[in-house]
Amino acid sequence: MMIDIGLFAAVAVMIATGVYLLLDRSLTRMLMGIILFGNAVNLLVLALASPPGNPPIVGYFSEGRTSEADPLAQALILTAIVITMGLSAFILALAYRSFTINTDDEVDDDPEDAKVLERDGDIASEEPDYDASDDPITGAPSALGDAFGPDGEPLTGEDLQRARLDAVDTGALPLPREPREGELPPGDGEGDAR
Repeated sequence: MMIDIGLFAAVAVMIATGVYLLLDRSLTRMLMGIILFGNAVNLLVLALASPPGNPPIVGYFSEGRTSEADPLAQALILTAIVITMGLSAFILALAYRSFTINTDDEVDDDPEDAKVLERDGDIASEEPDYDASDDPITGAPSALGDAFGPDGEPLTGEDLQRARLDAVDTGALPLPREPREGELPPGDGEGDAR
């Protein structure tokens, strides 16, 4: 098999240019980078495929070919073309929406990301995976449940009861109460009520 260095150099330049365009903040340049990168990879797959041969269809032959062509490279390229076109349509829709909202297709910094960068990493309650039932200082799960206030202070029993009633009381249903002895389902009290 003869290797064409010029073809591989062209593929390398196309991939490098596609990656450079893909890293830009403009959605139009990102789209051009994805298309260029996809075409370069398709050309690379075609260049690395087996040498030309007879069509991979029973009964069809090409003059001067003694072996069968590998249909895998053709199938991969066709699949990659469809995926690239779908991704291009999606990015085109994003660019159109960005342009209609902002009159610009450039991706701006997300204000929420800026807030995350400004957080103090030493306080557990400011971590992104912090749960309200965790201890606000150590971040460890707590057996008390949601027993901490918004500033991380432990709630008293009355505050905790009031917070739970506020969370449950939507006004649509009566507040839950403890069932009386006659209201319990029949059963032995230890397992399910069968």
